[in-house]
Order: sequence, then structure tokens, then C-alpha cells
Amino acid sequence: MATIVMAGGGTGGHVVPLLAVARELKACGHECVFIGTSSGFEAKLVPGTGFPLEFIEIGGLNRVGLAQVTRTLIQLPLSILKARGLLGRFQAGVIFSMGGYVAGPVVLAGLWRHLPIVVMEPNALPGLSNRYVARFVTRALLNFPEAARFFPPGRSTITGLPVRPEFFAIRPKARETTLTVLITGGSQGSRRLNEAAQQSWNYFREAAFPVRFIHQTGSADCAALAKRFAESGMQGHVVPYIEDMPAAFASADLVIAGAGAGSLAELAAAGKPAVLVPLPGATDEHQLRNAEAFSKAGAARLVLDNEMDGGRLFEEVSKLSSQPAVLKRMGDQARKFSHPEAARQAAEIVESCLA
Repeated sequence: MATIVMAGGGTGGHVVPLLAVARELKACGHECVFIGTSSGFEAKLVPGTGFPLEFIEIGGLNRVGLAQVTRTLIQLPLSILKARGLLGRFQAGVIFSMGGYVAGPVVLAGLWRHLPIVVMEPNALPGLSNRYVARFVTRALLNFPEAARFFPPGRSTITGLPVRPEFFAIRPKARETTLTVLITGGSQGSRRLNEAAQQSWNYFREAAFPVRFIHQTGSADCAALAKRFAESGMQGHVVPYIEDMPAAFASADLVIAGAGAGSLAELAAAGKPAVLVPLPGATDEHQLRNAEAFSKAGAARLVLDNEMDGGRLFEEVSKLSSQPAVLKRMGDQARKFSHPEAARQAAEIVESCLA
């Protein structure tokens, strides 16, 4: 039995895959310890799972203001020292990292202690942390083949990103008279998608287009948007957060979403056609690179953030609705990006590095 340190956090997109791999490693008899920050999603998601969670203090460096950069540079040496102490205390055998600023000090401490480093890179363009340590990693587990060029030859493997098994159980949906469209900008919502959806209601009404919306808005915009939606007479519902996202995917004919790696992994697992609107402020435009990979494969339509409004949303939905064969082909192409065994395969690679 060995101890594996799980490094990363900040967002659900980082924490959920870490937990999936940790469960596989635990099933194989290994101990897993998480290191993150008290302000990230790891502080909400990890404690209920029974895995130990230790905190360091660290912030971002990329696309942040001068004050944040200064704070991070001051925090960095102390966070590396604390992480190094934790690695020694838990007698870590391997570090498994999802990248991001939370993982940076842990990976640097691991290199200081000459530990094997396994990174999982969910995006087509690796994040800043993973690019900086790329030449030092023992293995790189990728979600997109485009990311392989950033790592030394022979050290990368396409494993995909772990996704809940309920998404893989979703079966192709028979077309009904009313088209069901799922709109989601992630757990925090997307201001652009929220505005475009509201603007589109008049277009759908005037065209007498049979459509039902399932719209996850995030908490900030939900109350006002839900009120206007109820007044519009449109079918569906507007909610701040969808608890059972697999069920929402199962009922949808088309998904309109951002292009975060987690969202795309769910689209792939469910085999759903999508219109992707990448977040323009995402670090290093990684959402745009992700969306381009899906668009190039014919798995999704790509609409830039500054091009999406109510008219464009109506145009995309109505055009795709009239082409059921295209929708099916997009879903089939999306499923080619799926990796049902991603968590298990990642755990096996981590185990191999223990030797």
C-alpha cells in the first residue's frame, strides 16, 4: 500500500476527476491525500468523501492583477515548504496533479523530493502550471491529442477525463415534436448564454417554433431570468443549478454550453450534439481550443462569445432542428471523444509509477 497525493482544486472541473481517480486507487488498497486551498471547490467536495484534505495558501499568476501576482509570489515559497513537509509526513509515493495554480506548489515540492509526477491535462492547450513542469513529469494523461506536443515524446497517454458513469448510460433520444434544448454555462452560469437565451424567446415565439428549454443560469442571474421566463410563456424551466445533470442531458435533443473540459467530457459520454460558446476570458483561451477540437471533428458547432445573441441562438437551434441526420452525426462524433475507463486507466498508470 502506498500514499498518493492528489494535487489540484479551485473548480469542480479540477476536483471531480481527482476524486474519481482517488476512488479507483482506494479500491486498489492505496491511501489518497488531497492538498488544496480552503477557498476552492475541494473544501466543499472532498470532506464528505472521507479522504484527508490538507490546505496551503496560494493564488493564481495568469491573467490576474498586479496585487494578486504580488500576493502569490509572496505565498509561493511558504506554500512549497508546507507542501514539502506534507509530502514527507504522509510518505507520499506519487503525486497526481490536475494542474492549476493550486497544484503548482505541490508539484514543485514533489520535484524537490524527487517523487514521480503524474499530471492529468484536461484541455487541448495545457494550463500554465502543466506547461511549466511538462519536461519533468513522469507521465502525462491527456484528454485531447493536441496537448501531446507540450510533453516529452513517449510520456503522454490519451486517457480522457473521468466522468460519472450515469452519463455513459444515456441512450440516444427519439425525436419528439417539441425540441428540448439544454443551456448551461457551468455551475456558475454564463452571462452571455443567459442574455442570449432571454433574447431568443421572442424569435421562437414569433416563429411558433416548438421548443422546451432547460436552462442552468448560475445563482447570480436566476431570479430575474426565471421571472421573465415565466412571463414569456415559453415551455421549460430556468434554475440556478441542476442537481441531476445526467437526467437533463438524457432529456435534451441539443445542448448549448461553454467549452470547459468537464462539460465536453460529459457531452462525449452522453453522445449529445452541441453548440459551444467558449468563455473568452478562460486562461490561455483553453476553452476556445477545446471547442475547436470538437468543431473540427464535427461533434459541435462553434460560436464565438461576441457572436452569440438571441438571433444567433435561434438561428443555430432552428437550423440544426431541421437536420436530424446532422444532429445524430454530431452526437456520434461527440461520443468518439468519450473514455469510459478514464479513471481506472489513470489509476493503473499512477500505480505503475510507484515501482
